[in-house]
Amino acid sequence: MPDLRMEFTAETLDVVEGDVESVTEHLYRNGFTDGLPVVPPTPERVERMLDGSHRTPDEALGVIPPRYGEATVETVAINAVMAGCKPSYMPVVETAVEALTEEPFNLYGVNATTHPVAPLLVVNGPVVDELHLNYGYNVFGQGWRANATIGRAIRLLLVNAGGGTPGEMDRATHGHPGKYSFCIAENERNSPWEPLHVRRGFDAEESAVTVMGVEAPHEINDHVHGDAAGILGVAADVFATVGNNNTHHSKGEIALVLGPEHAATVAEDGWTVEDVQWYLYDQARNAVDDLHAAGIYDNYTLHRRFHLERDGDARIPLVERPEDVVVLVAGGAGKHSMALHSFGETRSVTKAVEGAVE
Repeated sequence: MPDLRMEFTAETLDVVEGDVESVTEHLYRNGFTDGLPVVPPTPERVERMLDGSHRTPDEALGVIPPRYGEATVETVAINAVMAGCKPSYMPVVETAVEALTEEPFNLYGVNATTHPVAPLLVVNGPVVDELHLNYGYNVFGQGWRANATIGRAIRLLLVNAGGGTPGEMDRATHGHPGKYSFCIAENERNSPWEPLHVRRGFDAEESAVTVMGVEAPHEINDHVHGDAAGILGVAADVFATVGNNNTHHSKGEIALVLGPEHAATVAEDGWTVEDVQWYLYDQARNAVDDLHAAGIYDNYTLHRRFHLERDGDARIPLVERPEDVVVLVAGGAGKHSMALHSFGETRSVTKAVEGAVE
């Protein structure tokens, strides 16, 4: 193995040449993994991964709390190798890191809380086809290398740069399976509306990554209704459960991932994305008395707008504004959609992917 250590700033380890098992065991024992075997990040593999980046290895992309380790392009490449990424995935991983470390996302809270939150990556634009990201059947599940390894690279960075070791700086009481990997693409081909990143000001020919701090998806099963209000009424009931973090912290967002069949039905009734957001803002609510019964008194954001002490029937929305309901389309055929509550004190961030499209 040639000694290329002088070309890297990260610490290198001396291992037995060709002994993959001893490397992966060493990395696991020292807390550098997510519990699964990893690809050993040899200098040669890291160099090949860096070939996928348009940036210099020492470029800083952000610091990752709660340890506040710096995520450089080199750091990202090392963790991307470990996760099993291809070099062509680097721009998406780098963009996700930049988005995660923007202040509105509140990565400190997301990476250290007791709440079962994980960063969800939503990818839009031409890069989806370039990297063969899944936006259809089983979009939150297994089977697609790009989705699985891009999401996993982010998790490994949160551990190795951010110190998010379970029970130590990651204090999640339960966590959720998306903390291994949580990356989807929007099903733009089967969406009746403009893609998420276009609605956020990006060009349709640009690629973008949106990060959200959310719980595991909750199913919205509706094989009955053939109209927008019917489907979204069921969605509102799924969202408006007492005890989720959005009932405690209404400064955050909720996300509705509509299956293409549900989205088509909603759009055929003439509903826009804005209509969907307003409907869920109005209907996904809980009565003050129900919140108080669950010990929820500190929803300070809405205190000034609702007379909580005088009207137990007042219905409190989960979010502060209709635009805080994030709407996108993903998944395959079937009359299912997904509701994702958030950590609460977090805002989704969308950034353009640099260097992904020639």
